[in-house]
Amino acid sequence: MSDSYTVRGMRLRDHWFSVPLNHAEPAGEKLRLYAREISSAAVGESEAAQLPWLLYLQGGPGGRGNRPTSLSGWLKEAVKSFRVLMLDQRGTGLSTPANRQTLPSRGDAAAQADYLSHFRADAIVADAERIRLELGSAPWTVYGQSFGGFCALTYLSFAPHGLREVLITGGLAPLSGEPERVYRATFAALEARNHEYFSWYPQDADLLQRLVRHLEAVPEHLPSGERLTPERLQMIGSYLGGNMRIHALHYLLEDAFVCTPAGDRLSDGFLAQLTDSVSRATNPLYAVLHEAIYCQGRASDWAAWRVLGEQKQFLPTAEQPLLTGEMVYPWYFEQDPSLIPLREVAELLARRTEWPALYDLEQLARNTVPVAAAVYRDDIYVDRELSLETAAAVAKLKVWETAEFHHDGIAQDGEGIFARLLALTREP
Repeated sequence: MSDSYTVRGMRLRDHWFSVPLNHAEPAGEKLRLYAREISSAAVGESEAAQLPWLLYLQGGPGGRGNRPTSLSGWLKEAVKSFRVLMLDQRGTGLSTPANRQTLPSRGDAAAQADYLSHFRADAIVADAERIRLELGSAPWTVYGQSFGGFCALTYLSFAPHGLREVLITGGLAPLSGEPERVYRATFAALEARNHEYFSWYPQDADLLQRLVRHLEAVPEHLPSGERLTPERLQMIGSYLGGNMRIHALHYLLEDAFVCTPAGDRLSDGFLAQLTDSVSRATNPLYAVLHEAIYCQGRASDWAAWRVLGEQKQFLPTAEQPLLTGEMVYPWYFEQDPSLIPLREVAELLARRTEWPALYDLEQLARNTVPVAAAVYRDDIYVDRELSLETAAAVAKLKVWETAEFHHDGIAQDGEGIFARLLALTREP
């Protein structure tokens, strides 16, 4: 633990923890985890030290904890009542990394896949509970956004004694069933969101078609050097999952072409802006483990790729191709330089069947921990119907369903959403 330091109204402190790679073998290999403590600098340090802890579990998988630059959004509301612990989940941020640079030290692809099998929600929850005990905390509050909500459900399943209350936004995972049903639902929501976007910006439908045909005929390269393909361009559909971000997509597309003596080419500005949306360099675990977050006792076998075969409107060859969303496909590991070295590892994980249970349905049915969850009606990443199915299976869970926000609702009104959910957990 470091000394505290103050930045723009925040009192920050760095924490480091040692946890087992495999919690079933506590004396075995260890990982180093990082977490940042955040409290309000307006509160005295000794007073802040008496506040209860709130653990924030970030979305992903493979996303590091937020790096706040000021007290704003949900964090501004949270520090009124809590000390917040912003965890870099194993493999992310300042915690022991897992990427193309570090994984080769594990050995061959099979050894790397075995290593990564310990990076799912069950291990993250075991890490969190170990950290809670090390901090000397009473049962704490957990706030899970997106995949963080999946982790919170695992926490409720296997360590409910560590929880005071749970808040979840856009993160009620399906508790059972194969990954294919997730993707059939989210492809349908994504198609509707595409049509909604193009109803606002009809010129962009023609522009997207033009871009896809241009990339089929003309080699264009990202600033990092690799070729931009039509299917990779379609990844900018990630913009469709946001309330405000969706409109930023229009401004991205309007910068696409520049007229040159050799004809129309993609502008340097467009290609530079595009890079973050079409690369997994900053979160490779997202691609490697994305489908594994749904697996219990069965292989994913590239579920999204197989379901895509039923969704011809999303193929680049479609007359009017649509933008894709969060789904991960095998070609990611052929086209993204940050993923190419992990291609064999990803294939082994896609075929892996020895995935333990992530949820205890009986425990969830008798849950006594207060839970409040925001379900976004038109969420393209976490399906409404599957979310409500899960909510009905968890005792003491209250749902706030809304069409006002999309998956990134906390980016628009984090203060209001956090306050509403916390109040729900504390209602009689």
